[in-house]
Amino acid sequence: MKLICGIDEAGRGPLAGPVSAAAVILPGNFPREILADSKVLSEAHREAAREIILRDAAAWGIGWATHEEIDALNILRASLLAMSRAYADMRERFPGSIPGEAIVDGLYTPDLAWAVPCKALVKADSKVPEVMAASILAKTERDRKMAEYARLYPEYRYEKHKGYPTREHRALIAQYGPSPIQRLSFTLRSTTPPRTP
Repeated sequence: MKLICGIDEAGRGPLAGPVSAAAVILPGNFPREILADSKVLSEAHREAAREIILRDAAAWGIGWATHEEIDALNILRASLLAMSRAYADMRERFPGSIPGEAIVDGLYTPDLAWAVPCKALVKADSKVPEVMAASILAKTERDRKMAEYARLYPEYRYEKHKGYPTREHRALIAQYGPSPIQRLSFTLRSTTPPRTP
């Protein structure tokens, strides 16, 4: 059976923080019924699935692109860079796990080391179990990172909104100015809280 490596990212939409990505290969006996697109799972379900993925996946890796890289490259290129790094991290952690194919959620494919065939599939995070697992890992890793930033910059309440452009987050940017992890190329487009109708 051909091994599939699923790759997905989390954090394309926020105004602050990095974008994360994960790469996952699942064994044949993995309990795929626990998986779904991370966006439709509760936090408790994501966390429970995360522990099983880390324990029972045949291979996994995590990659990041910083807020500075997002500003310098744009969010699409930074997301693809994070995916490339996730795949490289997986191959370094599990050098014997060589997939026959990589499937990426979305429209574009990253550059992958070791020249593995790679295809993009829209909504792969709701269709392909390996991509679902990658979606869960990427999301939970980024949430943890934003919780760390919340301890460093408590006034921005990153533990609550994770950097996404909520009304509260935009109001905090307007009040305190950009934080040290702000995506300035995003924030400059909208730092004013939306008006109440």
